[in-house]
This record gives sequence, C-alpha cells and structure tokens, in this order.
Amino acid sequence: MWKLLLDIVFTFMQIGVLSFGGGYAAVSLVEKQVVDVKGWMTYAEFADIVTIDELTPGPVAVNAATFVGTKMAGLPGAIAATIGAILPSCIIALILVKLYYKYRDMSIMNGALKGLKSMVVALIAATTISILINALFTTEAISFSSLDIAAVVLFAVSLILLRKFKMNPLIVMAICGIIGLIVYPFI
Repeated sequence: MWKLLLDIVFTFMQIGVLSFGGGYAAVSLVEKQVVDVKGWMTYAEFADIVTIDELTPGPVAVNAATFVGTKMAGLPGAIAATIGAILPSCIIALILVKLYYKYRDMSIMNGALKGLKSMVVALIAATTISILINALFTTEAISFSSLDIAAVVLFAVSLILLRKFKMNPLIVMAICGIIGLIVYPFI
C-alpha cells in the first residue's frame, strides 16, 4: 500500500511541476500519466472522471488528482494525489511571483510568458479533442459506425444552448443528464 501511495504522490508531483497553465492544461498531463504511462485507468474511465470533475467545485487538476487517487487507493490515495498535485504548484507559484514582481518589465519575461500561453492553449486543445472523441464514439477507433448519434445530438444542442442562447451551464448539464437517463437505457 505504501509503495502505491508513494507512486501516486510522485506521479502527481511530476504533473504538478509540469502543469503550466493551470487546471485544464494539466488535465492533458494527468491523462497521459494515468492512462498511458501508469495504466491505472482507461480513456473511458478518465473521460468519466473529467465529466464528474466538471460538476464539482474546485480546481480541475486537483479534483482529477483526488478522483484518481480515490480510485487507486481510497481515501489515503485521494490525500496522496491531492498533496502531490498541489505541493509543486504552491512552491513554484511562490518563486514565480517573487521573480515576476522583480523582473516584470524585462522584455525576455514578456516573451517567455507569450510562448507559454501558446503552449497552454495547445494542451487544452489536446485534452478537449481527446475527451470529445471519447464522448462521441463508442469505441477507441474513430469511424462512422462507432459514432454515438445520441451523444452527437446532445453535444450539438448543448453547444447551441451555451454559445447562441448563453444558457446557464448548470441548467444545460442538468438537461443533458436527464436526457441521458431517459435515452441511454433504451439504446
């Protein structure tokens, strides 16, 4: 058990050290470590965790770490993953704030920040594409035959409600959850 807890702490510390850009950017790193490197869960399980993560208050990456830790080792795993995820960020943030206020007027600092912004957008896009594929297709193979038509319709309607009609995301989530409860048992 201790070996697993240490593995969880160090895995999430690595993610915490490398997760520039905050929660959504870190989700891509969590996915890579948890699904590809460690094999602790499947892409489908990870997509479910991200979905649940979106419904709970708090930082996305920390919630994801907590959920993964819980799956792997219960409450001790949740605590280990959460500590691992936030400790490096706290230390790095304190150092960066100090450096930023000291050197914020230097052009090299502004250039580095602009470069990091682009990388953060790429991390968020990669995570979004991965979750979208997992949500819209019934298998990992992307083909028309594996397309989940109900999920595509829910996605399109949700997007329209959120973007065009500026509907409250909580209401859209509730509507989609209710529709899912009604529709998916019969598919």
